[in-house]
Amino acid sequence: MSADKPAPSKLKARQPRGFVDRGPADVAATERMLAVIRESFSRYGFDPVETPLIEFSDALGKFLPDQDRPNEGVFSFQDDDEQWLSLRYDLTAPLARYVAENYDALPKPYRSYRAGYVFRNEKPGPGRFRQFMQFDADIVGAGSVAADAEICMLAADTMEALGIKRGDYVVKVNNRKVLDGVMEAIGLGGEENAGRRLTVLRAIDKLDKFGPEGVRLLLGEGRKDESGDFTKGAGLSAADQTRMMNATVDFEHVSDASDHVGRDLADMVRDTSGTKFIDNLRIARSLLERSASETGRQGAEELLQLADLCEAAGYGSNRIRIDPSVVRGLEYYTGPVYEVELTFEVPNDQGQVVRFGSVAGGGRYDGLVGRFRPEPVPATGFSIGVSRLYSALKAVKSPIVDARNELPLVVVTAMDNKSPEFMPGYQAMVSALRQAKDDNGKPLCRADLYLGSSGFNAQMKYADRRGAICAIIQGSSEREAGTVVIKDLILGAELAAASRDVKDSAEHKAKQAEAQFSVPVEGLVAGVKTVLARHG
Repeated sequence: MSADKPAPSKLKARQPRGFVDRGPADVAATERMLAVIRESFSRYGFDPVETPLIEFSDALGKFLPDQDRPNEGVFSFQDDDEQWLSLRYDLTAPLARYVAENYDALPKPYRSYRAGYVFRNEKPGPGRFRQFMQFDADIVGAGSVAADAEICMLAADTMEALGIKRGDYVVKVNNRKVLDGVMEAIGLGGEENAGRRLTVLRAIDKLDKFGPEGVRLLLGEGRKDESGDFTKGAGLSAADQTRMMNATVDFEHVSDASDHVGRDLADMVRDTSGTKFIDNLRIARSLLERSASETGRQGAEELLQLADLCEAAGYGSNRIRIDPSVVRGLEYYTGPVYEVELTFEVPNDQGQVVRFGSVAGGGRYDGLVGRFRPEPVPATGFSIGVSRLYSALKAVKSPIVDARNELPLVVVTAMDNKSPEFMPGYQAMVSALRQAKDDNGKPLCRADLYLGSSGFNAQMKYADRRGAICAIIQGSSEREAGTVVIKDLILGAELAAASRDVKDSAEHKAKQAEAQFSVPVEGLVAGVKTVLARHG
């Protein structure tokens, strides 16, 4: 290269905003967590199905944030036939398309579960990502509230299967018909107000995040966040803001109710102990019957039915509870809506003690499948936020995400890695370890043959960095003797950290012999079992 030509610059390795890399420990722990969820869903009779990452944008339909510009809220592009395609925003809309396309071949009601990544073209922030994993369970073709009760019970059982103790979570339930009744009363009924209704719902859905005052701003003219970004509000009057806030904060969802009715309902919701919880719901229904909103009365009746079903199955209000603040931020919900909230406290990034919050949510969406079919198709389901739930399981030290559940790793070093004729011997060792079983007939360990070109010291550092429990060593002298050396890396690290006085003791010297010992090649598996048993 001539002196006047600069060397070509290297690409800068950089990660797009709102996306994360995951290391082997996180991936393995997530897989264990998904296996538990999958087993829980399967016990309820749900079958797996998988849909593509990409759908036609119109399959997501009016539920996109902006139809005129599909790239707002979702990642979209035009295919060579000028059709708009989008990365899926959730797993529910693709399921609706799948069911509609395969309707005649599927059993009805149809129970299915799915896991996969979804994508949001939104402003990233702390704990807010543009790609994240969800795990969904849905019942399509069942219009009964019993299907909603099944979903709520499934959510509760899944939390406990994952190691979240009873009392550390609650499945909160509300009904969108109650909210629809309030929005009808303030003049937001009809298709022409669909956009404003969605804005109202998304505002209320941020109650936990922004508090009542922040929600009022979003119901009114809008809210400016700490960075200066402005979110346009729903434009409700002060009186209508109060009605919506009362409906979700105090359960005062009867448009013509007197103050004492609102107070009575608020007291009922807050008292959720034992059978009185059901009695309160019955009183709430009778109060709602005074309202002119038939939609609101239906919502209250469905809440009562759902509570009766859950109570009969042994799921009391300490596990599944009516909560008026649950609205869910998507417009396609048409009846019961639910969220799984973790109630235990953890320190946040600022050191403040806070509740962990919601890790799952869903509801009834009777109109979503029917957009593709001539007949109405009822449906209900919920979605687990896998990444957030994983963080919660780490916070409660669930054994499911404990790295010790992984099979231990054994590294076979290649002392003579520059001599190809010796590699078959090393390969035979690692193959024997991979095929070895423990006393219960399960795989004994994971085994890694070092394939680099570095020397012995670098290979031992490699084994340490991999978190190996032991290393297998065979040089020329061991090969001639028909033996291998097994080095216990855990015990070796403990001995290296011992004080000088301890190192001179007879016990220390005896442990040194345990930390590195020779066995015949045919005794390799038995020798590794000795090390594994030593460390439990």
